[in-house]
Amino acid sequence: MHMKPPTKINLQGVALEVMKIPAAVNNTWPTLVFLHEGLGSVAMWRDWPAQICERLGCAGLVYSRRGYGQSDALPDVRGPSSALNGKRMGRLLPDYMHHEALVVLPSLLQALGISRPVLLGHSDGGTIALLHASRFEVAGCVVMAPHVMVEDISVQAITAARSAYENGPLRQRLAPYHADVDCAFWQWNDVWLSEAFRTFDIRPELTGISAPLLAIQGDADPYGTMAQIDDIAVAVPQAKLLKLPGCGHSPQRDQPEAVGQALQAFMSSL
Repeated sequence: MHMKPPTKINLQGVALEVMKIPAAVNNTWPTLVFLHEGLGSVAMWRDWPAQICERLGCAGLVYSRRGYGQSDALPDVRGPSSALNGKRMGRLLPDYMHHEALVVLPSLLQALGISRPVLLGHSDGGTIALLHASRFEVAGCVVMAPHVMVEDISVQAITAARSAYENGPLRQRLAPYHADVDCAFWQWNDVWLSEAFRTFDIRPELTGISAPLLAIQGDADPYGTMAQIDDIAVAVPQAKLLKLPGCGHSPQRDQPEAVGQALQAFMSSL
């Protein structure tokens, strides 16, 4: 497997952790850009991105969003939301995924010379992928367990995660993957459990997606139901759906072969 160790790129005064995966063969396939979940990072993907890129023969890019992995932390992560010279600090706002998709990700892709990628997003990363694809040109978009609206099941699971972080083993489990584990956890948990986030709904924006789209959802996902990808299919007629029985919130871990085959077929069809 070809993987370069993670490096840092400075984007608008924020250092982000990035890892490039060179293409195993010389081909013209687009770069796969991996967008992690709400508590994810470069390290938390483990070697799955490299395995997928090797299987497909394409190049890849993995990065940790601000406040995750080895990227710069968010100052005063539980303080009042504010911005200084365009840099956000304090608690995340309900539009945090829009900001990532429409401001940060385009800047990162431009800085790295990546055009028309295939976005591969998991959970929050899936939502970010959908938002980016609705406004920017991409070769394709793959989302696993995305959130297009807030369901009660999601709020219940995220409330349980807070309890597991404060009173259980979750903080200890996450700590090896983040330079500032408290920043990583609270920036995600606080915004999701805020009253303002209950009305988060990107379904009207999905009609802007013209690229090929694959949406994957497990039927045993504690963070969301099949309604998430069924509603994507309503807004995006060309969307292909993969519904995985007995699969939880991380299809790439729970059913890696089914996901690998689906990705292979999707990339071949582009």
